[in-house]
Amino acid sequence: MQQSHSPAGELNLEATRALLRHLAATLAYRAAKVLRDAPPGFAAADVGPAARRPVQIVAHMADLMAWALTLARGEYVWKAGGGADWNTEGDRFFGGLAALDRALAESDVTRDAGEKLIQGPLADALTHVGQLAMLRGMAGVPIRPESYARAAIVIGRVGMEQAPPAREFDGDASARR
Repeated sequence: MQQSHSPAGELNLEATRALLRHLAATLAYRAAKVLRDAPPGFAAADVGPAARRPVQIVAHMADLMAWALTLARGEYVWKAGGGADWNTEGDRFFGGLAALDRALAESDVTRDAGEKLIQGPLADALTHVGQLAMLRGMAGVPIRPESYARAAIVIGRVGMEQAPPAREFDGDASARR
């Protein structure tokens, strides 16, 4: 007996929007953890000529959110911007993420736009959150690991203010014991 389903496992519009908004909230949660309480001088830390400084990474993340907003609207407009102020770039990133979340909540997002958002700006921004976490560790102020699957991530909560971590731990969860 053949089951009827949509082509390629295509999700309906509401499910797609909910997943994209949850991904945006996940990005906000993880980014807030890495950006919060950054050590003095961290924004301008220089690890070599081929690497971006942390503030440049945050500025790029803000640019990614501006690009994501255009993709959500069915356009493709990239514009590099930003500066060297840690707080300004963090605010610009979270402001762009909030604008994206509003657009996802209020408008139709085509499957094509949703796929572009995931494979482009959202995945890229998550990668950069990981880079910032690694740089913080190198600066002597590591981010404590946590069970992110148990985190209080809420659709629509896309700012710097996030729920406190529920399950942080010390050490490396992947280390053999």
